[in-house]
Amino acid sequence: MNDTSLRDANGAVHERAVANPRIVSLVPSITELLFALDLGEHIVGRTTFCVHPAPSLASIPRIGGTKSLRMERLQALAPTHAIVNVDENRIEDVDAMREFIPHIIVTHPLAPEDNLGLYELLGGIFDRATQAETLAVRLAGELALNRELQDTLPARNVLYMIWKEPWMTVSRSTYISQMLASVNWHTLGHDPQVRYPETALNSNEARSADIVLLSSEPFPFKSKHIELVHSVLPDADVRLIDGELVSWYGSRAIEGLGYLRRFAKEDMREVRAAEMHVEANHASLPDLPDTPDSPGSTAASPADPLAGSTA
Repeated sequence: MNDTSLRDANGAVHERAVANPRIVSLVPSITELLFALDLGEHIVGRTTFCVHPAPSLASIPRIGGTKSLRMERLQALAPTHAIVNVDENRIEDVDAMREFIPHIIVTHPLAPEDNLGLYELLGGIFDRATQAETLAVRLAGELALNRELQDTLPARNVLYMIWKEPWMTVSRSTYISQMLASVNWHTLGHDPQVRYPETALNSNEARSADIVLLSSEPFPFKSKHIELVHSVLPDADVRLIDGELVSWYGSRAIEGLGYLRRFAKEDMREVRAAEMHVEANHASLPDLPDTPDSPGSTAASPADPLAGSTA
């Protein structure tokens, strides 16, 4: 019997799995979540990019990349369920899998809160409601802490870089952008028509950003790339950021929210230290006289804007 609470991101309502499901996960963060739900023994296939939890993955066959699946190998595994994602996987691959996999579960979290529904969906389908509820309680606690902190944090405009050549960023409709928004950081470079738009280091958004964030994935930005950005934007505040903790949903979101909270608190301390430094410098300046300009001065004053003019 179908349970209408088990509706995936594509609108399909799923049945509760029978005993011993054979699951293929085509999404790295979902693979990690399945282990957090105590479903590791039921995973029969994964992508090359499914790397967590590393010790438990060695015996699970790899079936190619998220966008370069080996269909023959996948079919040979005889899965009963495949879990895919709108951003991660190609629709033509998903359509091909429907020919031999009875149950395709489509995921598409767009905000950290969406993980609550994701836990419920997978926990409900695979009889892991207790484990799903445990994750939900932990996530709710992290979300509450970020909401409490949000109003105390300075609003920051950030340019979050995910790729180089071409340089690419994230639109505000993405999960990454909404994770950053949980600490009052707002992404620049938004394009309502493109989820991951191209940008440039000499663009207006790059020049106006409070912080340029270089993500560790999908492009593996390193310290040398900070120097590259500074070659175009010498005064920019450029920082490396852990892309897994910001972009991976599922169980990783619990850790990710705390990571962003610590990151933003450190930024807030730096902002306040800079403000105090400016205030201290202003306080050390000599007081300006309150009296009008001395006799003989040709400087203009608000009362006589043409004073000293030879016109």
